[in-house]
Amino acid sequence: MLGEILSLTIVKYSISILLILIILGVAGLIYAAYVEPKSVVLTRHQLEISRLLDKKQGLTIVQFSDTHVGPHFSLAQLKEVVTLINEQKPDLIVFTGDLLDRVRSFTESKDELIAILAELNAPLGKFAVYGNHDRGGGGSKYYRQVMEQANFDLLVNDVKTIALANKKAITIVGLDDFLLGKPKIEETLGLLEQGEQLTNLKEQTLSNQLPSFTLPHAESFVICLVHEPDVADRIVSYPVDLQLSGHSHGGQVQIPLLGPVITPSLARKYKEGLYQLRQGNHTMQLYVNRGIGTTRLPIRMGSKPEIAVFSLEI
Repeated sequence: MLGEILSLTIVKYSISILLILIILGVAGLIYAAYVEPKSVVLTRHQLEISRLLDKKQGLTIVQFSDTHVGPHFSLAQLKEVVTLINEQKPDLIVFTGDLLDRVRSFTESKDELIAILAELNAPLGKFAVYGNHDRGGGGSKYYRQVMEQANFDLLVNDVKTIALANKKAITIVGLDDFLLGKPKIEETLGLLEQGEQLTNLKEQTLSNQLPSFTLPHAESFVICLVHEPDVADRIVSYPVDLQLSGHSHGGQVQIPLLGPVITPSLARKYKEGLYQLRQGNHTMQLYVNRGIGTTRLPIRMGSKPEIAVFSLEI
C-alpha cells in the first residue's frame, strides 16, 4: 500500500514537472516569436577620441542595420524605427546593410518604403552600404534605387568627407559586401594612407557655409561602413578609427553565459557590441550591431533588436 502511494506521488510529481516545462517552453516560444523581435532598444555609446585635440565639436551618430523588411518585419514597423531614430536628433545616420529580407518576396509598396526612409533626418547626411541580402536574389539595382531616392549616399568602395564647423572632418568609407559583392579594401582604404585628395568629396556643415577643402587623416575621424564584422582584422591595418557593421543579428538566439547559438559566415569572431583592435600603435574600434529584423527563423531570444546611438567629440 505504501509503495503504491509512493509510486502515485512520483507520477504526479513527474507530470507536474513536465507540465511546468511545457508551459515554460510555450511561453518562451511566444516571447521569442512575438515579444522580443518587436522590442527595439536604444544602445548608447560614448566614444573617446583622444588623438583629435582642440576645438571639440559634439556629434551624435545613429547606426541601424539588418531590418530585413518582409513577411516578418513590416513597413509599419520600419516607420516606428524611423520615428525613434529621428527622436535622437542625429547629426549623421548610417545603415549597414540588409534592408529587405528577400527582394523577390517583398510585396509591400516600393514607393512607401522610399518615403519612410526619406523621413530620416540628419544634417550631416545619411550613408549606407550593401549587405549580402541587398546583393542576393537580383536585389542590387532595387536596393540602389530605394536608398538613393530616399536621399542616402550609397557607398560602394567609396570615400566621402564631411567638413565640420570646427575645421575638422568626418571621413566615411563604405565597402561593398564581402559575401556577394566586390569589395576593394586596398584601393579604397589606400586613399586614406596616400593623403591625396579624396574622390567624391562631400562638403557639408551644420550651417552649409564652409568652403571646399580636404583634410589629412590627422584632422579627420574615419568611419568604415562594412556589413560583415569579421573583416575588421584586415581593416585595422589602415588608418580607420571606427568600423560599423551588422550581419550577425547577435545570433538572434543566445544562451545565458554561452552567448549566440550560431552566427553567419564572417560574423563568427565579432558577434555583437564594441571591440577594440590594435595593430602597432594604431587602435580601431569596431561596433557590431545586432540589427532590427530577423532572417530564416523569425525569432529572437536574448538578442534584442537595436538602434545604436554614438556620442563623440572631435
